[in-house]
Amino acid sequence: MDADVEKLRRLVRIPTVSSTDEAEVDAEVFERFLAVLAEAFPLLHDRLGTTRVRDHSLLLRWAGRDADADPVVLMAHLDVVPVDPTAPWQHPPFGAEVHDGAVWGRGTLDDKGSLVAICVAVERLLADGVVPARDVWLSFGAREEVSGEDAAAAVGLLRERGVTPWFVLDEGGAVAHQAFPGVAPPLGVVGVSEKGTTTLELVAEGRGGHSSTPSRGGPTARIARAVLRLEGRPFPARLPAPTAELFRRIAPHAPLPLRPLFAAARRLEPLVTRALLAAGPEPAALVRTTMAVTQLSGSPAHNVLASRATAAVNLRILVGDTVASATEHVRRAVADDSITITALEAGEPSPVSPVDDPAFELLAATIAAEFPDAVPTPYVMMAATDSRFFTAICERVYRFTPFRMTKAQRESIHSYDEHVGVADWLAGVDWYTRLLRDLP
Repeated sequence: MDADVEKLRRLVRIPTVSSTDEAEVDAEVFERFLAVLAEAFPLLHDRLGTTRVRDHSLLLRWAGRDADADPVVLMAHLDVVPVDPTAPWQHPPFGAEVHDGAVWGRGTLDDKGSLVAICVAVERLLADGVVPARDVWLSFGAREEVSGEDAAAAVGLLRERGVTPWFVLDEGGAVAHQAFPGVAPPLGVVGVSEKGTTTLELVAEGRGGHSSTPSRGGPTARIARAVLRLEGRPFPARLPAPTAELFRRIAPHAPLPLRPLFAAARRLEPLVTRALLAAGPEPAALVRTTMAVTQLSGSPAHNVLASRATAAVNLRILVGDTVASATEHVRRAVADDSITITALEAGEPSPVSPVDDPAFELLAATIAAEFPDAVPTPYVMMAATDSRFFTAICERVYRFTPFRMTKAQRESIHSYDEHVGVADWLAGVDWYTRLLRDLP
């Protein structure tokens, strides 16, 4: 087995599970990860200036030839989400076993695969005596999966040092196979923005009592009615500029009847959005703010009427909408003044990074060089990453994971059977290596 792949396997085996409850976080596990990382990449740790951010996040500086040029920031995170013990994993989630030419395990795609690939690329270049054209910063977070404060702290440190990045590159996107029905080539999708992440809590209250004497319109009934109303009143569809550009770029590869539609996506927005809404949940999420009821609670016992029932509604807010406008949509859809609506977390969509720009063109050219069958294109990322904090100091924040991923692999992120192909991961290492070599 390739020595670099073995490094990935060693680090995937370490269960760096983060939690919003710090008492549940095993600090020793994170320390072990950092120790193994230092052992696996001695040149990187010896030659790059390293700063601990909070407890277990890292900020490393690789000095470039031109100290006056704006630096580049490459990001990844070392924490992972918990594993559902009832999920039907084919192979142990922290076993990092190799089967069918792939490494299986939690974090192989999200996001230890990228972290280790970046480290391998830097270690290779250091061994070859390469000095990048400009400073390169590596920002490795330990609380990304719980929307922790480490990334914001890293941004604060960079700001204190007067660092204004030329561009920032974090996880997100992929060389996505089976991305759109009828589009044969994979898409090298680069996130130029992120949907905002907001969670609202709906609360209905009442007297409660014994289940033998129920009355109509109790808290659980009102919450159930509110959930059904939300289901029946989705957000209107719109076509953000990055999504219109995506369709313009894939138009030549679309089925013949769809090519004119995709090529003129901006002008034919109603038709395009209607087609995407009909194409399934993944395409539909490109053109609207989504809402999902993810948690419900009611009575603490089966023979007790609930005095308080709640529903948590997770919103992914499309570019052009806001937390305020999305909350108002939910309020109007629920149409029940007896239900209180409170924001548990609120995050606006990220600013849109430029596409007609040398930084994006460098990323696209690197995709074309390493994945010649792929179509490089911008898109709006549906999930949230630590890179959203870096928009405070940089207007060019991009998200791209340079691994080939099937639809099944993309669906395995935060689910079960997460895995990365060995050859695909090594190609990702080559992608980072080329990017760092080609920095102007």
